[in-house]
Amino acid sequence: MQIHISPTDGIPIYFQIVNQVKYLVASGRLQAGEELPPIRTLAEQLLINPNTVARAYRELELAGVVTKRRTTGTYVSGAGSPLARRERLRILTERIDALLAEARQMGFDIDEVIALLQQRDQIMQPRPQEK
Repeated sequence: MQIHISPTDGIPIYFQIVNQVKYLVASGRLQAGEELPPIRTLAEQLLINPNTVARAYRELELAGVVTKRRTTGTYVSGAGSPLARRERLRILTERIDALLAEARQMGFDIDEVIALLQQRDQIMQPRPQEK
């Protein structure tokens, strides 16, 4: 599990961890039942206080993203994250908002953006296997 924190961006470190774990679960990079690193291990890796990681894990547990097993660790919720679809939609919405803002700044209207999206979608479609 790769977590990157930025102590200077104004977002609390525990919240950065929470958001990144939610993203990893929503994107499928962390699967149901997969174990998260122990608190001390992640704290050492990120060079932060273990209490910060513990707080992030508590927040994730309250959100239903992870479950804590007393003696064995913290795992991605077996039922999958109840946030998975909502989180994916949130991430996609943020990217769409950024795309639209940038397109407007460059003078493109919504019809041109949609046409470009459709064109790119056609190009990115998997090609059928040739026989």
